[in-house]
Amino acid sequence: MKVYAIAVNTFKEVIRDKIFYSLVFFALLILGMSVIMSALTVGERAKIIEDLSLAGISIFGIIISIFVGIGLVSKELEKKTIYTIISKPIQRYEFLLGKYLGLALVLLAYISVMTLVFLVVLLLSTGVLGVGLLPAVLLIYVELLVVTAAALLFSTFSTPTLSATYTLALYIIGHLTSDLKGLAAKAGAESAKAVLEFLYYALPNLENFNIKGKVVHDVPVGAAYMFMAAGYGAFYVCALLLLAALIFQKRNFK
Repeated sequence: MKVYAIAVNTFKEVIRDKIFYSLVFFALLILGMSVIMSALTVGERAKIIEDLSLAGISIFGIIISIFVGIGLVSKELEKKTIYTIISKPIQRYEFLLGKYLGLALVLLAYISVMTLVFLVVLLLSTGVLGVGLLPAVLLIYVELLVVTAAALLFSTFSTPTLSATYTLALYIIGHLTSDLKGLAAKAGAESAKAVLEFLYYALPNLENFNIKGKVVHDVPVGAAYMFMAAGYGAFYVCALLLLAALIFQKRNFK
């Protein structure tokens, strides 16, 4: 019940935040621009709308995950409300988990609204129903959950600016992890090779969640792949939250 109460409260706080609505507005604007650009571009109109819209949903979802995610803890520290919270009969891990689940619900609401609008726009503009795009949307959500967990982790031990920098770096490197192995093979120094190999195996490969190109071009994505990708994301979410809880438990707020 404690985790549930914190999650609901976090959900309400984020939903009332003007920044959240600004980001949703710009995401909707991207959807509208995709329709306009498709009309001005020679080619398959439906695929252009699908590609730009999915990219917009993903990008603005990442912005919400990073900048709202790092504020889950930092705002409590800035307002000094963390002292009131930890003085109550609630475990620190329960506080973190509640905060995370609250933002996960916000992201689910964001994804749901944006997907519904996207599918309606696609249907009215091209006559395409677009149900085949839902696997890509699902894995976008899984990716957002991983990035949110990373943002929450970094916010437990660093400043908001550094937390945002670390999370953004993880996101960028996470989409380039396949290149790390190649760089490790070419690295001359053993120390550089060891570091690159460590990053390759330790950091989440976010490209596992990127199937936007496949669904847009009607390349089938099997249920087995979806299950494995979702499980891969769940593993990293659990690992990041566990590490965040351990760090937060040891942190001294005095």
